Amino acid sequence: MAEKIVVALGGNALQSGKSEATAEAQLAVVKETCERIADLSEKGYEVAVVHGNGPQVGRILLASETAKDVTPAMPFDVCGAMSQGYIGYHLQQALRFALAKRGKDIPVVTLLTQMVVDQKDPAFQNPTKPIGPFYSEAEAKELAETKGYSMKEDAGRGWRRVVPSPIPTRIVELDSVKKLWDSTIVITCGGGGIPVLETENGDLEGTAAVIDKDFAAELLAENVEADALMILTEVEKVAINFNKPNQENLGHMTYAEAEKHCADGQFAPGSMLPKVQAAMKFVKANPDKKAIITSLAKAIDALEGKTGTVITFA
Repeated sequence: MAEKIVVALGGNALQSGKSEATAEAQLAVVKETCERIADLSEKGYEVAVVHGNGPQVGRILLASETAKDVTPAMPFDVCGAMSQGYIGYHLQQALRFALAKRGKDIPVVTLLTQMVVDQKDPAFQNPTKPIGPFYSEAEAKELAETKGYSMKEDAGRGWRRVVPSPIPTRIVELDSVKKLWDSTIVITCGGGGIPVLETENGDLEGTAAVIDKDFAAELLAENVEADALMILTEVEKVAINFNKPNQENLGHMTYAEAEKHCADGQFAPGSMLPKVQAAMKFVKANPDKKAIITSLAKAIDALEGKTGTVITFA
């Protein structure tokens, strides 16, 4: 049987930090990304795609708030849904083309996905998830004062707005993903899914948060019984002592080793930390399976055991 892989795409797979954030520039990056996903499919892997939306949802929100005197600003959950729609559109268009070039006629579908979160999640009291563009320290202070935003420095790259990032507890559209799996490449849980709260009578209500796409991908991988969770980012391997003279790139981590590195503060919150934590969660729930963290370009090599950081339970 074909190996089932849930692929989590990082921001660099959707948008280059070196080019403008126009739709055209983003589509060019997505086309290259989809070549790599099509390679996975061509190798015989069954794939579902989860993606982030931090820069995109921040810009949609910014545009909405800037135009509030002309047209009503949209709430955060609606902005998240908009980002799922346009990123999914880019991915499914580019992936269909990349598959067709390889002679593969596989449908690609974007499924707008809601994620139930817990109202009591401590994340609502401690915003950590970076969204939107980077700012200087002076700009960040001004936004904090004028708009009441929570602003934090993001891994040495500049300042960004941060919002709550609760842990997802249930994928609302999971049954649809399972029904589509055998025949279709599904793009789902985009941007981590639209965060919703479940009321006592079973209604769903959107809430202002961004779910980390790595935790969303982990929950999906558990629920579809994937063989591997693959988190794709900018680096080929996870490192400890990152950006220091004694930096060490890791080819393998057990759950216990990863837990110790997290406790030692080796991984940046909102950056590498949630990736490692999601990988740990997956292998703890599935001790006979693996999670992989690597770069987009090295995805197949990592699945074949040639590179990347492999996380196993023992």
